[in-house]
Amino acid sequence: MTRERATAFVPGHVTAFFSAYPAADPAAAGSCGAGVTLTHGVETTVVPRDRSLPLDRTETADGSTPPVLLDGTPVAIDVVGDVLAALGVTSDTAEVRLASDLPVGAGFGVSGAAALGAALAANAAFDLGRSENELIRIAHVAEVERGTGLGDVVAQARGGIPIRVRPGAPAHGELDGIPTAPRVEYVTFGELSTEAVLAGDTDALSAAGERALTRLRRDTRSVTLLAAARTFAVEADLLVPAVEEAIDAVAAAGGSAAMAMLGRTVFAFGTGLSDAGYDPAVCGVHAAGAGIVNDDAPATDRSVSADR
Repeated sequence: MTRERATAFVPGHVTAFFSAYPAADPAAAGSCGAGVTLTHGVETTVVPRDRSLPLDRTETADGSTPPVLLDGTPVAIDVVGDVLAALGVTSDTAEVRLASDLPVGAGFGVSGAAALGAALAANAAFDLGRSENELIRIAHVAEVERGTGLGDVVAQARGGIPIRVRPGAPAHGELDGIPTAPRVEYVTFGELSTEAVLAGDTDALSAAGERALTRLRRDTRSVTLLAAARTFAVEADLLVPAVEEAIDAVAAAGGSAAMAMLGRTVFAFGTGLSDAGYDPAVCGVHAAGAGIVNDDAPATDRSVSADR
């Protein structure tokens, strides 16, 4: 039964290190590694609409999938269209609204969050009856096929500080985690193209990621996560000057920090970046993972405005 709207929240995710695992089946492809899910994230609202009513926004899709608004501005996020197409949701039947306090392209898993949020919200809005694992798989496949991510979706679905032990969507992948929830600080210096890095030779990067994962699994603490991440960034040749300078400044102040993969972003636990003289954004670890935050009454039962 169609509802007025449904909204999902998906936490941001900073990857500390990773190794790529391609596969013929995109559901089995992905990455191993570790990262942190954040209380800063992406809120996705899917609003079913009457086909006879025009939408008061600019079309950005090709007519087959719903256009997407990010903080009120039309954007092209292909993975969202792919997810909704897989669920049979078209531009005639819905609009999608995204709201986020995270920068795009800076290593926070925004595309993965948008994909998973669209899957969860569309499923609720149209009462499609899909399970969580099905929706995670659909979003993961969209990310893999578009080359915009390999492990964000499964990590964001889990929450906490996830360790991706085996790659892939549910039924293929396996996750563990570090059972702690520290304060998180981060500073962003700009974008880094995930597609460009993943489209290149990832052999050396993946080897470094495998060493980092082995190190973390031998000593599963947050301090080890950051140490392994710093080594990974050097071995994978991904450090940029501004990021390296910030990591060194935090170390000089007695703390630990690491680079978010893939973006020109530095993150630290506690007050590491503040102590180093930066003015960071501050959030926490999102322990619960992705989920629906509202599931309104069926449209046939509504007695208040959809714009409440």
